[in-house]
Amino acid sequence: MIKIIPSILSADFARLGEQVKAVEQAGVERIQVDVMDGRFVPNITFGPRVIECLRPLTKLAIEAHLMVDRPEDFVGAFARAGADMIIVHQEATPHLHRVVQHIRATGKAPGVAINPATPASAISEILPDVDLVLVMTVNPGFGGQHFIPETLAKIRQVRTMLRERNLSRDIEVDGGIHEGTVRNVVEAGANFLVAGSSIYGDKAGVASAIRRLIEKAGAEPE
Repeated sequence: MIKIIPSILSADFARLGEQVKAVEQAGVERIQVDVMDGRFVPNITFGPRVIECLRPLTKLAIEAHLMVDRPEDFVGAFARAGADMIIVHQEATPHLHRVVQHIRATGKAPGVAINPATPASAISEILPDVDLVLVMTVNPGFGGQHFIPETLAKIRQVRTMLRERNLSRDIEVDGGIHEGTVRNVVEAGANFLVAGSSIYGDKAGVASAIRRLIEKAGAEPE
């Protein structure tokens, strides 16, 4: 099943609750909150308080994508705030297993993310311990970037690694996801597609944008 995950990074922050409700009414199952610290990536965005404020407003699952140094220092705060999944970067901590175990111990679902320049092999050992692999298809830090075509091979590699080990895990992609790229990432093996500007920037409205993305995605992943 192909699922569209709206990223609130591209939403109107002055109407954030309203914009989250809009994508919920459009039929999505979860949203992504992009957490940036100005160190791991060159931007600063949301903290746990944003999730804490959104949690009573929506029944959607909330995934916190931690683009931060030392994510182990923040897991507890985001878990308490109400995140349902916490995604950490392989590049951000020398103790990835420990962080993933910490996330699991809080009762939340753990995910691991890798940047475009990080090889798929870097997460081989953690695959059995996570629920989701996020392959960044742009360099993290800003919305609205152009999709990096070379990441398609990495999506295929991750899908092959999972298949060879008989692991059923979701593969999520994030960055430059729009009507022109969704079919390629799905054919490569992704089934969760994070989109921000292509949803919230659509003048026809978020429901129309989400519907068109699903239609363009077409086939099921391999």
